[in-house]
Amino acid sequence: RFDGSDPRFTGELMQGPLDPGSRAFGGNHWAEQYAAIRSANQLLAVIGTASELTPEEQSAVSGYTRTLQAYNFLIILNTHLQDSIPIDVGTDVTAPPAPFRTNAEAWAHTIELLETGLAELQAGGAAFPFTLPAGVTGFNTPATFALFNRALRARVAVYRGDFAGALTFLGQSFLDPGLPLETGVYMDYSAGPGDLANPLALDPQVGENFGHPSLAAGAQLQPDGSPDLRFVTKLVERAPRSAGTPQTLSSNLGWIRYPSPGSPIPLIKNEELILLRAEANIGLNDLAPAVPDIDLVRTTSGGLAPYAGPVDQASLLTELLYNKRYSLLYEGAHSWIDFRRYNRLDDLRFAERPGPPPDVIFVTFPIPTAEVLPRE
Repeated sequence: RFDGSDPRFTGELMQGPLDPGSRAFGGNHWAEQYAAIRSANQLLAVIGTASELTPEEQSAVSGYTRTLQAYNFLIILNTHLQDSIPIDVGTDVTAPPAPFRTNAEAWAHTIELLETGLAELQAGGAAFPFTLPAGVTGFNTPATFALFNRALRARVAVYRGDFAGALTFLGQSFLDPGLPLETGVYMDYSAGPGDLANPLALDPQVGENFGHPSLAAGAQLQPDGSPDLRFVTKLVERAPRSAGTPQTLSSNLGWIRYPSPGSPIPLIKNEELILLRAEANIGLNDLAPAVPDIDLVRTTSGGLAPYAGPVDQASLLTELLYNKRYSLLYEGAHSWIDFRRYNRLDDLRFAERPGPPPDVIFVTFPIPTAEVLPRE
C-alpha cells in the first residue's frame, strides 16, 4: 500500500521493526478478533437461558458461535505463530487478564471449538432461529453450516501437517469438483447506512493499494500467450507509482479483485478446498490424485494448460503453492502462511528490492503491548 500520509506500509511492514503498540501495523490481527471471541463467549454464557428457543435452536446458535470463534482464533494463530496467546477470554471485565497459553494449546483449543461446534450444529434441528446474510447462501441451516465448519477443520489440519485427517475432513465439507470454484462462505459488505463497505474496493487507477510487480513476473502463460487468467481478472495496469525508503518499490498494477464497496470477500471456497486436497495428497506422497485437482484449478480458474511438469513431491508442491497463490490472491495472507509452513519464505522475497537493507519477511507479528503490560 503506497500511502503518502503513512509510510509505515512500506517502512514498518517491509523493513521493520514491527511496533506492537500500533493496532494498525505491528500490533494488528488481535483486537478485533478477540472482541469477536469475547462477544461469542458472552452469548455462549447465556444461550442456555433463552427460554424462547427450543433446545435444538439453542444448540444451533452455540454451534454457529463456536465455529466463528474458531475462525477468529485461526486468524490470531496464523499471525502469531511463535507467540503464546490468551484463550479464556471471559465475560467479567473486573477479572484479571486471561493467562497466556502455548501455541500448541491454542491450536488444540481451536480444534476443540470446531469439533464441539460440529456436534452442536448436528443437534441443531432444521433451521437457525435467525436470518443469515447473503454471503452464507447455501450454508444457512445447521446442517449446511456444518459443511463450512468441516472446511475450516480441513484447513486447520493441513496447517498442522495432519494430511490424513485433512482428507477426512474435506470429505465431510462442501468440496465438490462439480460445483463452481467460487462456491463458499463469504463476508458481506455494503455501502448502505450502518453497514461496512469493503475496505479493499478502491479505484484501481487512483487508489493506494497496488499489486506487487512480482505477481506479473511470476504469472504462468495461457496457451495463447496471455497471463494466467487469475492475474488478468484480479489486476490491471495503471500509472506507475513508487514509495519506500531507503529503497524504492515501484508498481504499475492496481487491484480489480473487488470492484465495488459491496463486493464480498471469501472466508473459504470450493477452489481452496480442492487445492487443500491436492496439498494433503502431496503431503502423504500420494501424488497421482493430486494432479487432477491441480489441473482442475489450473485449467478452469487460470485458463492454463494441464500441468506437464515432473510428478514428484517437491515439484508438485511448488506447483501447488503457485496455484494457491494466484487462486487466493487478495483473499487473506495465504501465500505468507503457506510459504512459511514449508520454509520457503525466501521464495517470496522481492528480487527488485534486495537492499541494503533487504526487505524483511516477518515470521510472526508481536503480541500487542496493551496485551502484555497488564500481565507484567
